[in-house]
Formats: sequence, C-alpha cells, structure tokens
Amino acid sequence: MTAVTTKDEAQPQSAAAPSPFPPIADYAFLSNCHTGALVAPDGAIDWLCIPSFDSPSVFGSLLDREAGFFRFGPFGIAHPTQRVYGPGTNVLVTTWKTPSGWILVRDALTMGPWDHEDKVTPHTRPPADDDADHMLVRTVQCLDGRVEVELVCEPAFDYGRAKAKWTMADDSRHAADANGGDQTFRLQTDLALGIEGDRVRGRHVLEKGERAYSALSWAEGLAVPKDVDDAEARLDATASFWRAWLGTARIPDHRLRDPIQRSALAIKGLTYMPTGATVAALTTSLPETPGGERNWDYRYTWIRDTTFTLQALHFLNLNWEADEFMEFVADLEPTEDGSLQIMYGIDGRRDLTESTLDELSGYAGARPVRIGNGAFDQRQNDVFGAVLDSILIHTRHSARLPRRLWPIVESQAECATNIWREPDQGIWEARGKPQHYVSSKLMCWVALDRAAKLAEMRGDPDLQKTWRATADEIHADILEHGARDGVLRQHYDTDALDASTLLAAIFDFLPGDDEVLRKSVDAIANDLTEDGFVLRYRTGETDDGLSGKEGTFLICSFWLVSALAVVGELQRARDLMERLLRIASPLGLYGEEFDAATGRHLGNFPQAFSHLALIEAAARIVVPEMMEEY
Repeated sequence: MTAVTTKDEAQPQSAAAPSPFPPIADYAFLSNCHTGALVAPDGAIDWLCIPSFDSPSVFGSLLDREAGFFRFGPFGIAHPTQRVYGPGTNVLVTTWKTPSGWILVRDALTMGPWDHEDKVTPHTRPPADDDADHMLVRTVQCLDGRVEVELVCEPAFDYGRAKAKWTMADDSRHAADANGGDQTFRLQTDLALGIEGDRVRGRHVLEKGERAYSALSWAEGLAVPKDVDDAEARLDATASFWRAWLGTARIPDHRLRDPIQRSALAIKGLTYMPTGATVAALTTSLPETPGGERNWDYRYTWIRDTTFTLQALHFLNLNWEADEFMEFVADLEPTEDGSLQIMYGIDGRRDLTESTLDELSGYAGARPVRIGNGAFDQRQNDVFGAVLDSILIHTRHSARLPRRLWPIVESQAECATNIWREPDQGIWEARGKPQHYVSSKLMCWVALDRAAKLAEMRGDPDLQKTWRATADEIHADILEHGARDGVLRQHYDTDALDASTLLAAIFDFLPGDDEVLRKSVDAIANDLTEDGFVLRYRTGETDDGLSGKEGTFLICSFWLVSALAVVGELQRARDLMERLLRIASPLGLYGEEFDAATGRHLGNFPQAFSHLALIEAAARIVVPEMMEEY
C-alpha cells in the first residue's frame, strides 16, 4: 500500500510539496451536510468517507496515491481551463479544453429529496438521515468539437486497507457494485463499463451537444439516477437548494460579500445534519509541517469552536442552524466531574481514541497518518468559557434562556470556579508539560463573566454576585501573573508570546483603549509574524511535545484583524484582511495554516475555524457596531 517515497519526500521541506500530490489549496470541496469530498484539479475524487464525515474513506489518494480515487473527465488531460462553483452553491463546474474540443463537468454531493409536487425545488433545510440522497453525481457535456471522456473508479475501502470487489449490477454494463471493508456502493453511468481487477473503467467519445453522467450511491437500496436527465435534475435541485439556503442568510452588501458568502457555504458544508454538529475540517492528517509529524484528525466537533460558530451563525442570521447546534451541545454527555470534553464525535460520542495507519505514505510523505484524536481527554480549561459565551450569544438572540441550558450554565461555571487555578494543556492542545496558559485563564474569566450575565438575565442575584466575584479574581490574577512589561504572555512562567492572547480583545477582557491590550496586539503583530501572517507561537520557545516548525495559523491572522479593529487600528485591520483574502485558494477556501515562504496552504482542509474567524473579522470591519451584540 505504501507509495514509493523518495528521500526528499520523506524529509520536512520548505519547498513545494513533491509530485504527485496536488497542493492542498487546489482541491475543491463538495458536501451534502452528511459527508464531504475533495476533487483534485485533474477531476479525481481524492477524498470521500461514506456515509458520514468520520467514516472510513473509500477514496483516500489524498493520503496515499494508492488509496483510491474516482476520475471522470477528458482522457489524457490533467489540467482544467477553469474551475468555479456555481453561483451561491457548493456545486463544482469545471471547463476543459482538449485538442479536439471543449467539455463542461458538474460535480456535487446531491441534496435530497426535492419536493414531490415540484420536482425542481428542494427543501431549504438539508435532508434528515432517512431521506438524503447519499449520492455523488457527475455530468459532462460536450460544448464544442468532439472529446473522449474517461471514467476510472478505483476505490480502496477502510482507509485503503481493503481492495474493492466489483460485480456487475445488471447485464447492461452500465452499473456495477463495489464492496469491501463492510462498505458497499453502486456506480451507475451511461458509459459502458469494464471491470479491471479492483477498478472499473469506461470511455466514450462525445460530440458537440452530447452529454453523459456517472453517479455513486450508498443510499438504502443503492438508488441511482436512471439517466442523464435525472442526474442533471439532481444537480439542478442541489444548486437550487444551496442558493435558497444562502438566500436566508444576512450577507452584507459590501466588497467582502463574496468571501463571507463562500465562508458561509463552507461552514454549512461542514455541518453534520443529523445532529447539528460542525466538524473542524473535512480531513485527517494533512500536515501542518511539510513532511512532518504534526498531522491530526479534525473530523470532530471542538467545544472551543462553539462561541465562534454561534457568533458567525447569528451574524449571518442563520438562527435555525444556531439552534440546532445548541441542541447538539445541550445533549452532550459530560465527564465525571461535570465538565464537557474539549471535543466530541459528530454523533456526540466521547471516545475518540487515536491510532495510526502505518501502511499509508501520508500526504507528500507526512507521517504518521492518524485516525481519532488523542487530545479528546486532555484537560483544557478554555472549554467552559466557550460553552457559556455561546449560550449567552444564543440567549440574547433568541430572547430567552432555554430551561435545558441552565444546568449547563451552572455546571460549567462551577467547573471553571474549581479549576481555573490549575495548569492545563492550553488552547493548542500542547502535548508537553501542563502550564498556566493565559488564554485558558482568560477563557475561565469568560465563563464566569458570561455566567454572571446569564444569572442576571435569569433573575438570580446571589449567583450573579458569586460568579462576578470569581470573574474579577481571575481578571486580576491574569494581569498580575500573565503580563510582562505590559504584554500578555503565553503562560505564567515564560516571556514567550502566543496568538491566543488576542482573545483578550475578541472577548472584551480589556477595553480597546487599554494600554496592556494595545501593547499585546502590537507585540504579536510585530514579533509573532512571518511576512505579516501570525504564528500560534514560536515552536522553539514552546514545549508542545513535537518536533519541527509549522506555518502561520490563518485563524490567528484573522484574530489579529479583529484585535486591530478593537484597538482602533482600522486601516491596519483592513490592510491585513486584504492580504488574507489574496491568499485564499482559487475557489475561496482556506486550510488551517499558510506557509509564508512557499505560499502554500497547510493542515486540514477546508478548515472551519479559519472561515469562522474570517466572518468574525469581516464583521468587525463591515459593521463593527453589530459586534456589540456578541
């Protein structure tokens, strides 16, 4: 299984990732709010897990060039002329020029079902688990000339560990079933198929005006489109769904409209409809350091993301999604001491035990490849503040505090009260020695500050007074022990900087005209950046238990935009925002990190945290008075 790896590929690199792995930012993202796919520039599906985001992959060439792919496009042509999303959608439209003609390919994980009386208009709410399409649909049309198109489907089930066993589904040679590793799907197409070992292949020459399609189905009964008209109708309905959904969002009429809109579509695409949970990213083990070991599985829900998720959803006026997400949080099982874990599975499960897939080469030689996340049972004291801030945001917008959320307020405020003096692993899940991280203390202050405000709203003056007193104690402790020379530091026993202290501006720990806040923001902007983009921390100054350096963190750069706006440096905020918008992927997406030296995106992709921070930063610039609501 392991691909041949050259010496250069196996070592950390500052140059471009070695062939044949496409740059991370060149992938297109598809979603049906149950799972997602990544489409390489050559038209191959290099990543797809079915039936859900955190299921084993059936196409995994993203992590090993022998771990499965599904290509549908022109024979012998690897580089498209143009790739765009259909306006306001997550439907990919790719145009190809060949020596003999032009074709157009449309790809989508389709949303279903459409309305039974009007076969074109889909529901604006994504389908529930029992009536989703569970289908990948691809169509091709010859625009001019004549073009030979090719279909190659070579799945490798269970993260590449199980080869596909193919059988023809009927005598027509247009449908075949693949199974392996307890997974099965059907491939349906109007191209004649032939089985070649563990893959199927088809070829056909299209003349001007002719069309063809292919579809994969893992739905109950393996239902598939019956012909190209049916396939196109499903794509049209899916495009209509996304546009109708986006039409419910509040998108400011501003030059930042397009990146806000694409971020909204990305965040929605990373939402798991059956529970309302949001995955941190679609992928696992895309490296933070080229060729290195900083490779993690992000297909889970981080509780620290809750407050940024609620901020973004309510700013966009997506209140239904916000309510669904809060219902997911309310249903989570706490730990033995009443606290919430730092992350959960998208179905709410607590056990995310980590293991490695040693047979996979890793993206561009970056190993190990991990599934599960060993940080799930870490002690991170920031979780309490994230939960309570999100509840306060949601309560202000819904104008009521749901009864089922009040026990969470009490339990998380109690946990923060009991734990804030203790060291932890910090917001970045460092695998070194626990420390008194400033951001963790800050988020404990957020927990007690928001709890006091919620108690006031509920009419409980005794709890309000108690929680306010603890918040004030934490506030004073941070300023006494967490600042050196008037600058907030990473933790109490270091002079090192950490971008997470920018949260002091975002969560109103200090007012915008406070000298400590201004100096802290300036210190990060001047001393914790590479080419103007923000690092989480300098790896040589931080015991994170890992080797190698990493790229600049995009969420931290967006946080700096927000912090500059808070301290009144609006022009600097706008300038940095412009730079961040220029480094978006060709399709407007962001990974976790950006390598300033090479211009490449690093880490898992697309990254929800980056897009959430973009929306928050854009709001600070576009309508700063609205941020007072949060």
